[in-house]
Amino acid sequence: MRFRSRREAGQELAVRLLEWASSGDLANVTVLALPRGGVPVGAEIARVMAVPLDVLVVGRIAAPGAPEVGIGAVAGDDPPVFDRTGLRALDLSEHELGSQVARARVELHRREWVYRGRRPAPDVRGHSVVVVDDGLTTGITARAALGHVRRGGPLRLTLAVPVCPRRTAAALRDDADDVIALHRPDRLGSVGEWYDDFRQVSDEDVRDALRQPHPAG
Repeated sequence: MRFRSRREAGQELAVRLLEWASSGDLANVTVLALPRGGVPVGAEIARVMAVPLDVLVVGRIAAPGAPEVGIGAVAGDDPPVFDRTGLRALDLSEHELGSQVARARVELHRREWVYRGRRPAPDVRGHSVVVVDDGLTTGITARAALGHVRRGGPLRLTLAVPVCPRRTAAALRDDADDVIALHRPDRLGSVGEWYDDFRQVSDEDVRDALRQPHPAG
């Protein structure tokens, strides 16, 4: 079953999350969406659940000479997280990727400034945090994001996505307290295959979503 849009996917996830959370939990929930595609999904979840929304920017590490191939990710100033299977397939080691990691960090900090400006990242200590994306394939960006949030000391950490491969969801259970995925196919060629409308989300779309009124964290 395909989603008509990211907004619809967010609405369906919100229903699942409301079933998952007790009324007492909702007073302490923060939604962190991965830009750009995860933001329309996360915005709908935050709206339906009446909880705060913010972004969690993750830098994508590309393979040398192949910018379309992602082999790792980095969040904040944390150590990079690599797709070990991808490294083996390309006969690469982490030590060869210093320049790629540096470029990913520069882009990460640029996008944080674009979306947040001088506003600090939310303090997640003691909060129940829901990390949201529009879908996963290898899950490497989600792993970097979850590790970064975990270092902030959340009370509970949940990953919520509309679709991801069954194997990826199972692997990420080591990184989150809960993994909620509406669809878990055995194989997933691309996330866009699961949407009728998978148009590109712009930086302005992200800023607009963050300007919408949300409960204070």
